[in-house]
Amino acid sequence: MTTVRRNTTALALSAALGAAALLGAPAAHAAPATASTASPSPAPLPSGLFGTADPAYDGVWRQSLALLAQDAVGLKPAAKAVDWLTAQQCADGAFSAYRADVSGACDAKLPRDSNATAAAVQALTATGGQDATVTKAVGWLKSVQNADGGWSYNPGGASDANSTAVVIGALAAAGEQPQAVRSKGGKSPYDALLTFAQPCGGKDGGAFVYQPGQPGVVADSTAAAVLAAQGKGLVAKAGAAHAAGTTCAKATDVEGAAHNGAVYLAGALAKSGHLLAPPMPGAEDTAPKPDFGNTADAVVALSAQGLAEPAKTSLTWLQKNAPAWAKESGPAAYAQLILAAHATGADPKDFGGTDLVAGLNATGPAPQSAESDTSKKQDEKKEEKDGGVGVWWIVGAFFAASVGAGILFSGRRKSQS
Repeated sequence: MTTVRRNTTALALSAALGAAALLGAPAAHAAPATASTASPSPAPLPSGLFGTADPAYDGVWRQSLALLAQDAVGLKPAAKAVDWLTAQQCADGAFSAYRADVSGACDAKLPRDSNATAAAVQALTATGGQDATVTKAVGWLKSVQNADGGWSYNPGGASDANSTAVVIGALAAAGEQPQAVRSKGGKSPYDALLTFAQPCGGKDGGAFVYQPGQPGVVADSTAAAVLAAQGKGLVAKAGAAHAAGTTCAKATDVEGAAHNGAVYLAGALAKSGHLLAPPMPGAEDTAPKPDFGNTADAVVALSAQGLAEPAKTSLTWLQKNAPAWAKESGPAAYAQLILAAHATGADPKDFGGTDLVAGLNATGPAPQSAESDTSKKQDEKKEEKDGGVGVWWIVGAFFAASVGAGILFSGRRKSQS
């Protein structure tokens, strides 16, 4: 689920709840339980947090994606960025979308968020050193599994494809076997995932809908489910070419459904290379707009499923058109593009001429490896300034002596930025 989608859904639910209160209607019937509300953000924002936009609805989510993206490109995130994320956890192991005040215990009424919790598990597992936090979070996720084997956005709601998918990714990242995580009714997450898969042919054929009675943004739920069906999370690499190509066939298991989901995505992308987003509620311009985030997620899913050609076509479109969107949208958008590049083997530091990694790093605390490189460069410059000619004369003399002794001496290695 893209950050934009999380924000839109949360705001829509908030508005619906407010309207329900004014009309005296029960809040539980005002809107589906697909988003969480959260307390307003403080000002100024914590230094360990990525992004400057209000984190009320996506703080933990965007932080998790940022850490995952940095880890995917070999960077070690800043300690304070990891600390910010771990501090968001409640005593019961859950994460909400965002907690402005972490000095005390979580309010019992604070909505716990399965998506935020699952994303945090994936991020903290990747960065390492947070076993206790991860174990508690996984325990909480298991405790709120629905009878059908899936998960809802907030506990107590009906299972949906997106939430079930991101939790599967978290379980796999934490070393669990998703198939073995059974509900009280004996159902696995994959049992639930199959209930969202649509048969081939007809509207949304092969796709995974958000819920059977509420299709939602089908490309979004399909991309998430395709990865989850393979036991993968938000970070994935290219898979082997799929023998079935782009043919949708009757699926009797989750692997077949995953292939059909990828076929649906390939078809949805075929015309223009990108997906379209419906207009925002109340917008004057009702024309669909390019959906950069879900296109990036679709590229990851297609690549992981072994459909390299449609993934490549859409990646090329993203390289030409998406950097400006990432700059405007913030860390989660940069992270989604980095993960798309990672899945396809593209260079995130030269993404259509844009350095996505530098763009992401600029939105939050500098990663530890970047800090180390900067310090090294500063030390080298200081060394050159302080040592002057004398230092290099000594090095040159040593080199000349070493040649006579048959020793190969190499100069100092240049730092990599």
